[in-house]
Amino acid sequence: MSAHLDPAVRHDIVLLFDVTDGNPNGDPDAGNQPRTDDETGQGLVTDVALKRKIRDVIPQIKPADDRYGIFVEAGHALNPRIEQARAITKGSTEEQQRWLCERYVDIRLFGAVLSTGKKEEGSKTAGAGQVRGPLQFTFARSLDPVLPSDNAITRVTPTKQEDLDAGKRTEMGSKWTLPYGLYRAHAFYSAGRAAKTGVTSEDLQTLWMALTLMLDHDRSAARGEMRLCGLYVYSHPNALGVAPAAALSSRIRLERANAEKPPRHYTDYRRVIANDDLPEGVAFWTAVDLWP
Repeated sequence: MSAHLDPAVRHDIVLLFDVTDGNPNGDPDAGNQPRTDDETGQGLVTDVALKRKIRDVIPQIKPADDRYGIFVEAGHALNPRIEQARAITKGSTEEQQRWLCERYVDIRLFGAVLSTGKKEEGSKTAGAGQVRGPLQFTFARSLDPVLPSDNAITRVTPTKQEDLDAGKRTEMGSKWTLPYGLYRAHAFYSAGRAAKTGVTSEDLQTLWMALTLMLDHDRSAARGEMRLCGLYVYSHPNALGVAPAAALSSRIRLERANAEKPPRHYTDYRRVIANDDLPEGVAFWTAVDLWP
């Protein structure tokens, strides 16, 4: 088995993606403008947004597969699914969690808060407790400050019939974009937690494929052009690991090719991978790398 497909060992992951003339993750509390760090001006994409993209593409990779249902899914409430687990297992919280983990891949990978269901008579707790998932993402952060732009747009018809009857012919709107940003996120896979949720090598293969395909199957006019530029995995020889995650992820470095020129393409950055002296037993796998 290739090291990156082994669910019984630790994995540390580096993810690089960029956006051109788009909004990678709007902030609903700020008029949906791109998220930024107020102090540095760097762009941000939340871990929740990244996991949403993974959740959305997995059903296309594994259609009609009972082990690859999505728990946090648009159009479906959570409590009925938790109550279904209780009705089918008629057992303990642990048995309900095992049933849910087996059925929903996002619980197996990311974990879930399952304590929102109804309380049974005489019980002090509701639902099926909490599952701590083995895979955790950071926020993605752009390498350099980004410059959000509010672009005025017009539509050739108004929304209301009465406005059209009154002679109104266009309607104004706005669209937030970034000229360019190259983002970096890290993810961490715990083999110990994976053993509890039942992650398999097939799950890992599905995860790597989902990360590779998620931006290509999440297109929208608001996001502009988003592109996966790099996906790198450091796999340890055991569940505990033999090196700190930061000591491995820092081996992948990016720097501006020309500090005087605003970046507008991933090739405006040099990518260096310094793996000459990896700790013994650590395997490195490149899933995607657009740099020559």
